[in-house]
Order: sequence, then C-alpha cells, then structure tokens
Amino acid sequence: MSQSFIVIGLDDSPAPQFAPEAMRAIGNARVFSGGTRHRAIVAPLLPPGSRWINIGAPVDQAFASYAEVDARQPIVVFASGDPLFYGFACTIRKRLPQADIRLYPAFNSLQLLAHRLLMPYGDMRIVSLTGRPWKEFDRALIEGACKIGVLTDLRHTPAAIARRMLDYGYSHYTMYVGERLGDTSAERVSRLTLDEAARSDFDRLCCLLLQADGQPAQPPFGIPDERFAHLPGRPGMITKRPIRLLALSALELPFRRVLWDIGFCTGSISIEARLQFPHLDIVAFEVRPECEELMRHNAQVLGAPGITVRMGDFMKTDLNELPRPDAVFIGGHGGQLHDMVARLARHLEPGGCLVLNAVSAQSADCFVQSARQAGLAVAPPMHVSIDRYNPIDVLKALRPAARI
Repeated sequence: MSQSFIVIGLDDSPAPQFAPEAMRAIGNARVFSGGTRHRAIVAPLLPPGSRWINIGAPVDQAFASYAEVDARQPIVVFASGDPLFYGFACTIRKRLPQADIRLYPAFNSLQLLAHRLLMPYGDMRIVSLTGRPWKEFDRALIEGACKIGVLTDLRHTPAAIARRMLDYGYSHYTMYVGERLGDTSAERVSRLTLDEAARSDFDRLCCLLLQADGQPAQPPFGIPDERFAHLPGRPGMITKRPIRLLALSALELPFRRVLWDIGFCTGSISIEARLQFPHLDIVAFEVRPECEELMRHNAQVLGAPGITVRMGDFMKTDLNELPRPDAVFIGGHGGQLHDMVARLARHLEPGGCLVLNAVSAQSADCFVQSARQAGLAVAPPMHVSIDRYNPIDVLKALRPAARI
C-alpha cells in the first residue's frame, strides 16, 4: 500500500486561514511534517498527542521517518506557498512516485509579491536560486527577459543578485523585494535601483521581481573583434569573428549541453557561445596566467556571466569533477595535440564533437590521424581564407552516438 500525503500550503501569516477541507484533514490526522518555521505557525492547530516529522536539509531523514508511518495513516505536510511551485510536493513525487498526494495550495511568494505591486505576472520569467546555481538566472538576463521573478536563498540574496547584474552590465532593471509576505506584522515590499539593492540587507525570507526599464539590448550575432581586450602587444591572438562563427556552427551548439573551450586566451569563443547559446554549460581552460584576468574583463564588459574557468595545463587537469562535454573547441594545444585528442575522446559524450581551427598542414594532419586513432569519425574540412590572414581549415571529428 502506497503512503498517502496531504500537502497544505501556507504563507508567513501567524494566524493561517485554511479551507474547511484542509481543517478537517488536520483534525483527523495524527502525523504531521514540515520545517521548524512551519511548526511554529501551525502548532495551535495540531491535535494533542500528534507526531511531528521535521523537514530539514538533507531531506533523507524525513523520508526515512515517513517510511515508518503506517501507510493507512495519511501524513499532513505543511509547505510554503504552492507545494508544486519548486516546493515539497515535487520532492515527494520524485522520491515516492507511487505516493498518493492531495494538495491544498496557497499563493506562492512571487504571486503574492505581484499582487502587492498590482503587477500582471503572466509574462514573468521565473527562476529559482534556492539551492541552485546561477545558470538559469544568467540565461534569463542574456536572453533579455523583461520581467524576472526570483526565489532567493542565504547565498543568492537580493544584494548578491544586484551585484552580479551590475558586474556584468545588466543595470537596466528595477528590483522589487518582498520580505515575509503574508505576515501582516513584518511584511515589507521595497522598490530599489540595483545600486541601492547591492548595498542593502534583507530578511532571509524574501523573493524579488526584476522589471526591465525599456527593451533590453540583444547581443550582436558575431561580436566585433575590437570589443575584446587582447594580450598586450598581441592583438592577433583571437579567433576572428568570421572564423569564430564558423567554428561555433561546426560545434552544433543549439543541440549541445556542455562546451569545453581549450586555450581560451581572450575568451572570444566562450563568450560568443555564452551570449548566443545561454543554455550551455561552458568550461574554459587556459595555461597562461595573464589570460584569467583577460577572460574576467571581457566576460564582464560583454555581459557573459556563468563561464567556468580552469587555469593550468589541460593535460594535467582533473577532468572528472567537470560535466562531460558533447562539444569541444581546441583553441590551443601546446604541441600536445595527439595526446589531447586521445584524452578528449575518452571524456567526450557519445554523439559529441571536437573542432579545431588548423593554421598549418602539420596540425591538420595530426588532428585527423589522432581522431581516427581514437575511434572518432572525421568530417570533411572547411577551407577558409579571410582578408590577409593565413588560410584556415576548420576540422571536425565526431564520436559515434551510443546504440540503443
């Protein structure tokens, strides 16, 4: 028999009001669950002698306790807002897909904030930073979302979010912050510039809404070479815009998940890819220490947050902690192209590809032979000549897709 749950949403009101059906479920239950804050709110409603299972991080202990409960006895779980909106009902469904779940949702925090502002929210892009990385938030900024609702946590605070936006040039937003929404004695709603938000402190129970001031500018398709800062005295050390776009096309990035950029130098490949395909996870490698600051500067000036940088010799870097790539651009190999291709072939996802811009016949031959020895299929090369620069072969090798 599957365990049954009754999941009841609530806000931060110290005197919550529930539907009659939810009140009857509370009155008939003997096992309850929720966070410490939830217990303080609903304690007066719990029947005498009832059991409370606390939900904390990690949630394994709570689910171990649920397994001890007689399946004929439903467990009443209190959760914040709408339990299916990045909420605990989603966790139950993931952990116990056969469980019977009945829901009594409340408004989620972003809905409450929009209500307080009398702001229509049907066009709001929603991002959760609660225990999550910056990736989807960065993507919303790069894609020019005009209205972004954000769920925060102790690390991704409104101040930290504002500082990140200012660092990468996304200053054309107004921030609205809702604190302790639903608690009439402590609720606060603020309208701030990003500069004000970056210098402010907020209650840990908050969410925010970002409203663009006008239509956000879209990144150019093909960033002009002169917009990148270069290595001192070496302005030619960059993958030129036409070649850069050809290489990105060869990598088939609209259909990829993880791009590795080896030998990033100015960061032109990584930054262009980040702005054009913000769904990607991008890891950029470089051995020259001076390029780390170059990447940081160019990424900030051009508005490309979220690129993971790994400094040091690629051939000595521990790759096991990184997401496996399905696209790799080899911008530099330090004379180790054969060994590099062999190593990459071991980490490349099935169906993934390697791309190299070869400026000499020797490197082109080495790439082709190394790829074939590693079991990769070599695509026909693209031979390109731009202005007065040396001709370039855009080379591509693919790992066969896994058989089903």
